[in-house]
This record gives sequence, structure tokens and C-alpha cells, in this order.
Amino acid sequence: MKIAILYICTGAYNQFFEGFYASSERFFLTGMEKEYFVFTDDMSLCGHCNVHLIERKCQGFPADSLFRFEMFVQVKEQLMDFDYVYFFNANAEFRQPVGIEILPDETGLAMGLWYNLEKPWWSLWHVFDLPAFYSYERNKKSLAYIPPFGKNYKLFMGGLNGGRTKEYIQMIETLSKNIRTDYNNGIIAIAHDQSHINAYMRNHKCKIISREYCWPEEWPASFAPKIVFR
Repeated sequence: MKIAILYICTGAYNQFFEGFYASSERFFLTGMEKEYFVFTDDMSLCGHCNVHLIERKCQGFPADSLFRFEMFVQVKEQLMDFDYVYFFNANAEFRQPVGIEILPDETGLAMGLWYNLEKPWWSLWHVFDLPAFYSYERNKKSLAYIPPFGKNYKLFMGGLNGGRTKEYIQMIETLSKNIRTDYNNGIIAIAHDQSHINAYMRNHKCKIISREYCWPEEWPASFAPKIVFR
């Protein structure tokens, strides 16, 4: 089984790669063939034989994040040689073994879900768990638009997603086109690529990657996270 890992690090984010790579090699789908496609402005970042460096100049925020799917589409032909493709944020780090449980189900996609702090039931902060406060795009002219007053809202994160290669490529091609169309029309969604991911997932099913695999390092937790965002 072959796994392609997509990773973006430009500017100050280059400092995270070695830690991410070392933790991935130690904990992520061990025993499987893994190759890394790293978009970076530092072509001397590393010399590992399973790392492919793709030069990408630092464009700053939000461009480096907003147009990530255009980057991924650039290596579409190489990705087709793999069984699965996963994207991890630059500040992701594995803390415990992560195995086949992270692979998608029959839907073909696996997406990280945002989880808020573990709060007491009486906390007023639970108000912000309501979909009205989610980072959905409410501009009807945007291709990331999600209407209010719907059902079954979930807030997917931009920093962890993956799936079978066919379904994943279908997703990144669609999102790449939608984001560029919005941008050409003078529209940048409120949460950039994450808003577009959430719009896509309103019409597609996926396996949800639980909170143990996508926990901000600074948040307190009553469990031991397997993947943290530093």
C-alpha cells in the first residue's frame, strides 16, 4: 500500500518539517510505503530519498493557504501512483502510533473535524458551538456559500484531510477551480480554503477523523492526542 503525503512549508513554516517528518516516519502507517510531496521555498530543506521538494515561493497570508489545492493539482499525475493521499498542516506532529483506522471508509474521503474545548455543560462558551458561529461563507455569490438554517452541520478543518486517490483528486480539482473562480470575481471566503472544504462536504460524505488525531497542542485534554497541531 502506497501513501502520498502533501505538505506545505514556506517562510517560517520550514522549521516544522523535520519534526513532522521524523514523527510521521516513526508513528504514521508504519510498514507502508510513504512519499512526501513538500511545497517549499527552501530547496535545501532535506535530502531524504522519499521526499519530493516542489519549489513554491512564499506568497504570504492568505495566498499560501488559499491556493493550496492548485499546488496539489500540479502533482496530480504523480499522485495517481498511490493508493491514498493525505494532507497535514505544517505544524502537525504525530505523538502516538496512527494506523489504518485513519484510512477512509467506503465514501473514499476522511476529514478532520474541529472540536472545541472540553467545557462544563453550563458554560456560556457552548453558545459558540452553534452552527451560526461556524466559519461558513454566507456570501451567496461565493462558491463556498453555505445557507443558514439547514441540518446536520459539521465544521471540518483545513489542516487534516485525505482519502483514496480517486476521490481525493476529484475534491482538490473542484476546490481549486472554485477558489480561483471566487478570487477572479473579487471574493475570498471568510475562512479561505476551509470555507470551501466545508461547502464541498455539504454534498459529499466522508469518514470523520476524531479529535484524537487533530488536537491543538495548547488545548487541555482528558485524553492523549495521537496528532497535535503545534
